[in-house]
Amino acid sequence: MGTGPFAVPSAQALVADGHEIPLVVTRPLANPAAKKLPPRPLFDWAQARGDKVFEPPSINAPEAIEVVKSQHADLLFVCDYGQILSKACLGAARLGGINLHGSILPRHRGAAPVQWSILRGDNLAGVTVIHMTPGLDAGPALAIEQRQIKPDETAEELEPRLAQAGVDAVRTAIVQLESWDGVSALGEIQDKTLVTKAPRFCKADGALDFRLSADYLVRLVRACQPWPGTFAELKWASGKHMRLIIHAARSVHTMPPNLRNSPPGTVIAVEAIDLPDAVDWQPPWRQLLAVATGQGAFLVSRIQPAGKRAMDAAEFLRGHPLDDSTRFSLPDPPVSPLCE
Repeated sequence: MGTGPFAVPSAQALVADGHEIPLVVTRPLANPAAKKLPPRPLFDWAQARGDKVFEPPSINAPEAIEVVKSQHADLLFVCDYGQILSKACLGAARLGGINLHGSILPRHRGAAPVQWSILRGDNLAGVTVIHMTPGLDAGPALAIEQRQIKPDETAEELEPRLAQAGVDAVRTAIVQLESWDGVSALGEIQDKTLVTKAPRFCKADGALDFRLSADYLVRLVRACQPWPGTFAELKWASGKHMRLIIHAARSVHTMPPNLRNSPPGTVIAVEAIDLPDAVDWQPPWRQLLAVATGQGAFLVSRIQPAGKRAMDAAEFLRGHPLDDSTRFSLPDPPVSPLCE
């Protein structure tokens, strides 16, 4: 059971290991007649293999559970599916269900664990396979794989690495289930006191408020790729204004001299070689937009004017030179950080 790309490497591994998949369950399209359909990687993989695909609006509806029961499956493998399975649904397979989740549980329970691993500033990300219960990501952990988060890594880059790490975790969990007597305690119970939530982002979450710290804003840029993206409005004294999507940014704690004592949102062009914290940075981190924030400087290396292509800061500055009054607008009301 799955919809997004996170499930595909493990599904491929199950087939390679000789397991039979009698049914693939995926979420139905909200609007099948739409001109541009959202991607459904697991559906595409199953279709290419000729697998039987089931797309119920609710997997917990009695008629859907009967379809699952009719497969006489030993185990439900669930990943990136988008619905919480009821006790009755989990009971449709002999060994219940396992879920591959994109965090080190109990940290980051919810729909966007990879994004929140970055946003909260974790050094480690990972995957956990749980033996499922009707609660949200709440079952005992059967296997965990951990990976270091790279300094500039975005959620878009981290997610496929974790999906691949899930292959070993799923295999480890299945080995445990193959020898399980169905009665004995299985896995490690999650510590409820360590639970954090990882809800799905919305479009408004990508708004950059430069009153917040530069460190937080950089993590937000990385976490919001590819969705919902981060954006801010740049304004010139002439009245010209432009919405910019920020693709890559770093922070420094030592404010550039021309930004010291400047209000948040003040922006200048800087060379990395002039920044004490950034002397070793190489292209495209050489010429940057430096923005004053509530704490530290926010340095932009890659940017995209709305409706146009992405470009390095140096190219943007050639076409859109700054003046002494160029500022990034500050959201009104102020944006509250999504996490501390």
